[in-house]
Amino acid sequence: MVLNYIWIAFFVVAFVIGCVQQFVFGNQEIFKELVDTTFKSSKGAFELALGLTGAMAMWLGFMKIGEKAGIVKILTYLFGPFFRRLFPEIPPNHPAITPIFMKLSANLLGLDNAGTPLGIKAMKEMQTLNETPDVASNAQIMFTILNTTGMTLIPITILAYRVQWNAHNPADVFIPILLSTSIAFFSAFIITALIQRINLLDVVLLGYMLGIVGFLSATIYYFSSIPLKQVSVVSGVVSNFLLFSVIVFFIVFAMARKVNVYEAFIEGAKEGFETSVKIIPYLVAFIVGIAVFRAAGALDILLRGVEAITDYFGITGEYIFALPVAFLKPLSGSGASGAMNDVLKVFGPDSLMGQLACVFQGTTDTALYIIALYFGSVNIKKTRYTAPVSLIAYFLGMVAAIFITYIFFYKD
Repeated sequence: MVLNYIWIAFFVVAFVIGCVQQFVFGNQEIFKELVDTTFKSSKGAFELALGLTGAMAMWLGFMKIGEKAGIVKILTYLFGPFFRRLFPEIPPNHPAITPIFMKLSANLLGLDNAGTPLGIKAMKEMQTLNETPDVASNAQIMFTILNTTGMTLIPITILAYRVQWNAHNPADVFIPILLSTSIAFFSAFIITALIQRINLLDVVLLGYMLGIVGFLSATIYYFSSIPLKQVSVVSGVVSNFLLFSVIVFFIVFAMARKVNVYEAFIEGAKEGFETSVKIIPYLVAFIVGIAVFRAAGALDILLRGVEAITDYFGITGEYIFALPVAFLKPLSGSGASGAMNDVLKVFGPDSLMGQLACVFQGTTDTALYIIALYFGSVNIKKTRYTAPVSLIAYFLGMVAAIFITYIFFYKD
């Protein structure tokens, strides 16, 4: 329901602003620009879906190999106690376990392209357990919300951008990003767990969560102990090595279990193609809405409003110039990336504004886009509290990003 109102607001706000620009300021081209934007963005959405088709077919093919080889049983043995508490609706040895684990792992490794097909696969498997097919289940909501936080151990893409812009220490934002994205992740998890009445004091659940915190602490310690120039290199090598190792393990393990690997891959790839076709309408709807909202100048008006409010209360600071990244992030990853690069170009990668823009970019994922894509892939219309909780976690993460960046980089 929230996503429905947001989508409607994109067009209504764009229309109102367009009327003001044409009839008050005499901009005779505004509605032509808005109409052109709808066509261009719908074409871009379709091209995005086509690009996603190959990745969907490939990854769902490998997932089918792992499924037929019995990888689910291994993951159930290792993480079954944790999953049973986090997703109590999902029975042991269910096919949803593997893509859930793989998707969350892909997030941590910063492998966004690999993660999207895995996330959609997980939603499809969980949908087989959903007794009300048009309403999101608790398991689907928990999974989606955790993914909207986009918790990543190594923000490879951001570090690469900072290298391109000749930052003195490209990896100096690594720890601030990890801290702020951890706050967003745990905020989302705790709020969702409380709504779903999951016992946060359960000994097993606490043990796994403490293990996650310990792993994050060890990661921070390790990467803070090596030369900053090596951070992006090491993270890239490790991430891609682990991912390809998983693929090879699936194939070899399936061979040992006498599975017809090729046929299993083809079967999964066919599912991936069919899923890609189903999500095209949802991609077109959401991307067109975002495009007209931006083309009308609504984002600029929103930024000026925030600046006026902060000035009224005497709250000023360089963070204002990085806010376009924060506002665009829940809507569009490419839009937020473009805004971040604009800040890096204007103010420099070693400025407080440039560093904050990078931390904003790495703190959360494109929440509303993910919600639309995931639930659209399984034809769920009622997402319940998914969007509000995701946006609350996003807000907390962004506030944390401002404070953490100032603590690390502000020089009076």
